[in-house]
Amino acid sequence: MQAPARYLVIIDSDGASTAMLFNAQRQRVADFDAGTEEIAVMTTGLSPTRSAANPEWDRALAGSTAAARAAAEVYELDV
Repeated sequence: MQAPARYLVIIDSDGASTAMLFNAQRQRVADFDAGTEEIAVMTTGLSPTRSAANPEWDRALAGSTAAARAAAEVYELDV
C-alpha cells in the first residue's frame, strides 16, 4: 500500500504550472497539471508556504531551478 500524500507542491516548469504530490518522506507520488479542478478542492482552507527552497526539498526538487523552487507554493495536506 502506498503512503498517503502529505505535501502538494505547485511549481512552474518550462512556462507551465505543475502540481506534485509527495508523501511524508518527500518522495514524489504523482504529478499533474496545476490548472485542474482538483487543486482547488485539495487546497480549500489551506495556506501555502514558499518553503520549496528549504534544504528538506533539495532531493525531491533537484531538477527544478532555484528561482522556480523559491516561487513554488507548498501545501501541507490533511491526512
